[in-house]
Amino acid sequence: MKALIETIVQPLVDYPEEVNVSVEETDEKIRYHLTVNENDVGKVIGKNGRIAKAIRTVVHAAGSDINKKIFVDIM
Repeated sequence: MKALIETIVQPLVDYPEEVNVSVEETDEKIRYHLTVNENDVGKVIGKNGRIAKAIRTVVHAAGSDINKKIFVDIM
């Protein structure tokens, strides 16, 4: 899943080498922390959060077979 997030985000940003995804997993949930360059945050979020919502939708669909809640935080 981490590679999926990186593959989606890297073409969107000006500094793809600074895209970092960390994972925090518990028994009930998996939380992905996406960090990008401060100049690229707007590109990842998009107008009214549309790109961020699309990223979250794809990640939820890819992880639908996992019986845990999945969260994607953009920092």
